[in-house]
Amino acid sequence: MKRAILSVTNDLYTDPRVDKVARFLQRNDYQVTLVGRRYGDSPTLEERPYQTHRLRLFFRRGLLFYAEYQLRLFVYLLFHRFDVYVANDLDTLLPNLIISKIRKKRLVYDSHEYFCGELSVVSKPASLWVWSHIEKFCFPKLQTVITVSQSIVDQYEKEYGIRPYLVRNIPPQHNFSVTETRASLGMPDDKFILILQGNAINEGRGGEETIEAMPLLPEAHLFVVGNGTSLPTMQKRVQELGIADRVTFVGRQNQQMLYNYTVLADVGIAMDRDVSANARFSLPNKIFEYIKAGTPLVVSNLAERRHIVEHYQVGVVAEAWSPEAMAAAVRQLMDNPDFYRQCQEHCATAAQELTWENEEKVLGEIYTRL
Repeated sequence: MKRAILSVTNDLYTDPRVDKVARFLQRNDYQVTLVGRRYGDSPTLEERPYQTHRLRLFFRRGLLFYAEYQLRLFVYLLFHRFDVYVANDLDTLLPNLIISKIRKKRLVYDSHEYFCGELSVVSKPASLWVWSHIEKFCFPKLQTVITVSQSIVDQYEKEYGIRPYLVRNIPPQHNFSVTETRASLGMPDDKFILILQGNAINEGRGGEETIEAMPLLPEAHLFVVGNGTSLPTMQKRVQELGIADRVTFVGRQNQQMLYNYTVLADVGIAMDRDVSANARFSLPNKIFEYIKAGTPLVVSNLAERRHIVEHYQVGVVAEAWSPEAMAAAVRQLMDNPDFYRQCQEHCATAAQELTWENEEKVLGEIYTRL
C-alpha cells in the first residue's frame, strides 16, 4: 500500500477540502497521514479513517510561526517515509519539495488560493518578498499542481507556463442530518435569518459590510458562524449600532453543526471585496455549502461567484460593496417570495451537479498518472 502525507498549517479541525482529499486517497488504497499544527485551544479531533498528527509550536502567527512550522514540518518529513507528498498551499510547499527530491518521490501541490495575491501577504512587503521568492523557486520544479478556481488556473499558467488541474472545493453529495431546530440554535421565528460563515472572516471578507447593512434590514437577524481577525471589529460595531439583539456570533463549528446553521438560515452571505488578486480569483467553499443546503445566496460582484450565482440562478449579486447595495440584494429575496422559492428550487437542482464526487474524477486522473 502506498503512503501519502498531506500537510497543512491549520489545526485540522475545520478543513473540509483536505479531509475530502484524504478520504479519497484512503478509499483508493493509500495509507494517509494528515499533518498540521495544534493550538492551545484546539478541539479534539473526531475519529477519522486516516492518521492525523498535529505539531505543537511556540508561535501562533506571523513570520516566526511560519519559520518554525517550515522547520518542524521538514524534520517530521525527514524522519517519516512516504510515497506521495501533498503540499496544501504555499506555506507547506518548500519542505515537501525538498524532501520529495531527497526521497525521489512524487509531489502534488494543491493550492487552495492565489497565495501571493492574498491581502495579508501583499500588504506586507517583507512577507510578499519571502513568499514570492519561495513560489518562484518551487513552481518551475513542480509537475502536478491543483487549484480551486478557473481564475487561479489561468493566472498560474500565465506566470509559470504550468496549467494546474481544476478541483473546486465543493461539498460531497451526501447530506449531514438536520439534528437541530431554529429554536435549539436560537434563531428567532419572526426574523429573516442571514448567515455569514467562514474559517477566516478577515479583512476584506465582507463581514464589516454585512454588519453595516443590518440597520437597513430590521426584519433580519444575522448569524456569524466561524472565526477570523475581523470579528472583534465586527462585534464592537454591533454594539455601536445598537443591533446586538439581531446579530449572533457563534464561533466555529464542526461540519455537522455548520450544516444545521446553514440549512436553517434563509440567505447565505458571501460579500468578499476586491481587496486583492486572491479575493478577485476566489471561489470559496461556502458558496457551494449554501447551495447544497438549499439556502439562496447574496454575493459580491466578483467574477467566479457571479458566474455560479447567475449560471445556476441561485441568488442575487450585489452590484456594489456598500451596505445599501447589500441590503437591496437581500430585499430582493426577502420581499419576493416567488423569486425566493425559485432560487431554492434552483439550489436543489444545482446541488445535483455541484458535488465533490464530480470533482473527484479529476483527482482520479491525477493519482492514476502518479
